Amino acid sequence: MPITRTDLAMECFENADGGAIPGTQVSHWESDGIEITEVLVTDNEAAQLLDKPKGTYLTLECPLLLERDPDARLAMATLLAEEIDRILPGGDGDAPVLVVGLGNRSITPDALGPGVVDRTLVTRHMLGAPWAQSGMNSVCAIAPGVLGITGIESMELVEAVVKTIAPRAILCVDSLAARDSRRIGCTIQLTDTGIQPGAGVGNHRRPLTRDSVGVPVISVGMPTVVYAATLARDAFAWLADREGDDEPHEAALADMEKTLLGGEMGEMIVTPREIDAIIQDASGIIASAINRALQPTLSDAEIAAMMN
Repeated sequence: MPITRTDLAMECFENADGGAIPGTQVSHWESDGIEITEVLVTDNEAAQLLDKPKGTYLTLECPLLLERDPDARLAMATLLAEEIDRILPGGDGDAPVLVVGLGNRSITPDALGPGVVDRTLVTRHMLGAPWAQSGMNSVCAIAPGVLGITGIESMELVEAVVKTIAPRAILCVDSLAARDSRRIGCTIQLTDTGIQPGAGVGNHRRPLTRDSVGVPVISVGMPTVVYAATLARDAFAWLADREGDDEPHEAALADMEKTLLGGEMGEMIVTPREIDAIIQDASGIIASAINRALQPTLSDAEIAAMMN
């Protein structure tokens, strides 16, 4: 199986040798112009082969997001809200949902998590107020920053908050790495397996999962970077195809990518020049979906009014 630096389960499956993998189920469908791929990893051998924990991975793709199409953005937010609501565990009294925005605000491709937290309607402190609307769910949020700035692992901060507030679930948002550059800015992955920060770019940190914190962890992310070595491999493949070279070069290309990943280029990652707009749009889409899923009794206008 080729080396694959990606956080997207569907890309791990695409790059697996031989197509179908025992212990996995893959489904594809379309809804409102959004291509949906669901990957179910059901046994430990498949999880090890794909380097992904057992669980459900739902990927939503819509290239029109890169054109900032308003209808596409609305459709993506609506569908994502429905899927978050579907996998979110039911309420347990007044226990809140904790939204965790991972990433570094100072580095644009890594700022998705904090950007979503900034646009999430937090209500835990409001519920006792006489003007609080009935049916409003308890939500709180944290953007723990990164180890190099705070000197504290994100997981250490999250664990401390979980012990204090005892949330019914954690909804974690983070920037991801893709294998295919065409998925940057137009793909969202939702999974019930939690997240291992930095996994897609080879910077493994402590995982944020149900096993590590004791509550269900749902993660949402969008790819914002791709490896330079992967782009070089794809460029050679594209040039060969343009020149009409029909000879199979997959083994040579895979060997080249492996060599590049092991050299000085190995840790270089690339992001589009329009990444500022991508992060701004993605933060709005994901935050809108989270707000809709967590506050189903509030209208979009009510959510917006409470955010201002």
